[in-house]
Amino acid sequence: QVQLVESGGGLVQAGGSLRLSCAASGRTFSSYVMGWFRQAPGKEREFVAAISPSGGNTHYADSVKGRFTISRDNTKNTVHLQVNSLKPEDTAVYYCAAQALVYSAYVAQDPLKYGDWGQGTQVTVPS
Repeated sequence: QVQLVESGGGLVQAGGSLRLSCAASGRTFSSYVMGWFRQAPGKEREFVAAISPSGGNTHYADSVKGRFTISRDNTKNTVHLQVNSLKPEDTAVYYCAAQALVYSAYVAQDPLKYGDWGQGTQVTVPS
C-alpha cells in the first residue's frame, strides 16, 4: 500500500502549462504502475496517463496524446504529469493512483485496477 499526495494544480489560461506532481510514501514505490486520472463535474473519472514501474512504458488517453507527458523518479518516489497546450475541456480534478502488478501484468486504463489514490488536485482552464 502507498499513500499518495498530489500537487501542482491551479488556474491557467488556455494554451498554458502545468506540472502536476504526486509524492508517494512506502518503500515499494518502484514496484507499482502509476497512473493519472481526472474527473470533471458531472462526469465519470477517466484515464489520462500511466507509466510502468521502471518507467520504460507509458500510456496515454487519445485526448491528451502529444500534450501531456508522464514521468517518474523512483529515487524520489514521485510521478509527474507535464500538461501542455491546456484546453478548457481539460478542467477537472486530477488524481494520482497506484496499481500493483499481478504476475507482471497490468491494465493501465482501468481505474478499478488501482488500489491506492490521492486526494486530487484541481486544474482549471477558463473558456
